[in-house]
Amino acid sequence: MNKKIHTDAVEQLFEAILSLENKEECYNFFEDLCTINELLSLSQRYEVAAMLKNKQTYLEIADKTGASTATISRVNRSLNYGNDGYELVFDRLNKQ
Repeated sequence: MNKKIHTDAVEQLFEAILSLENKEECYNFFEDLCTINELLSLSQRYEVAAMLKNKQTYLEIADKTGASTATISRVNRSLNYGNDGYELVFDRLNKQ
């Protein structure tokens, strides 16, 4: 885990996110918190991660998502060498 992100402000943000109870609340909060482009970038990274997990090629992912190969590589590095955050979410969503 990256100790640089462990700040009081990040703690407060995560507590705020954890307090959200449904998708509508998420839409409202994240639309207030992020610019449209920031939110679209986050969702694109998540989509890239899901496609990488499903063994799709960089070319397929770039064509479908519009993500650059640099973004795809960054997400791939997180999947392979990160903190398993994507895996945790994917596993939980697959159990639903």
